[in-house]
Amino acid sequence: MSHLLSGASRIHFIVGDPIAQVKSPAGVTQAFADHGHNAICVPAHVAPAHLAEWLRGASLAQNVDGIIVTVPHKFACTDLCGTTSERAAFLHTVNTMRRNADGSWHGDMFDGLGFVTAMQDKGCQPAGKKALLVGAGGAGSAIAHALVMVGVSELAIFDPDEQRRTGLVDRLAGLHKCPVTHGSADPSGFDLVLNATPVGMKAGDPYPLDVTQLQPQMFCGCVITAPAVTPFIAAARAKGCATMTGADMFACVRDLMVDFLLGK
Repeated sequence: MSHLLSGASRIHFIVGDPIAQVKSPAGVTQAFADHGHNAICVPAHVAPAHLAEWLRGASLAQNVDGIIVTVPHKFACTDLCGTTSERAAFLHTVNTMRRNADGSWHGDMFDGLGFVTAMQDKGCQPAGKKALLVGAGGAGSAIAHALVMVGVSELAIFDPDEQRRTGLVDRLAGLHKCPVTHGSADPSGFDLVLNATPVGMKAGDPYPLDVTQLQPQMFCGCVITAPAVTPFIAAARAKGCATMTGADMFACVRDLMVDFLLGK
């Protein structure tokens, strides 16, 4: 899209630490072009200690319209927003920020909605299903919330970080939408088996859960985009399970983020 780049181009950052691994700048920039919008997405490698300072500086540029937020800044950026959506406020995490009229930032979180949309695109309707979710971090929290809101019959959450897991379980249980419990690495008895951790990104990583207990009728999903097929998803496919990958999720999240950044 270099032929469109000019002084009139609008700037959107994607901020993270590290940032070299993200593939979204090209895809988001292309999506802007597909919408007929002269804008680019630029990666910014910012350490947590400098996040607030960086945002203050970036905010001074009048042609900066939006910021996509990735690991590890999704929780911290919530506190840097002037306003947020209801779901972002509930989760205390954001993955996309756009300008308010007064120059402050409005944040929203699309990881959960994008994940559920990708499941539905793959033919899985979560409503009425029993779900096991591994991971209670930024993406995991958003996915857990989206599953509860879409009407799963039961949600169990497993995360080695007991404090983080307990906090999420308690908050979601307080919505009184469905039973929300503490899960384990054993997926037995669940209809949906979902990984929202980075376990599987690196060669030699263990499985995020006990894949020996997977059954063909289960639907398995993962948030990891690289490798394209994680060992967990490969194991699930070998068992005959229907699956979705992190790339499936990201395609849906990207569309939601672009619409949000364009004010739709």
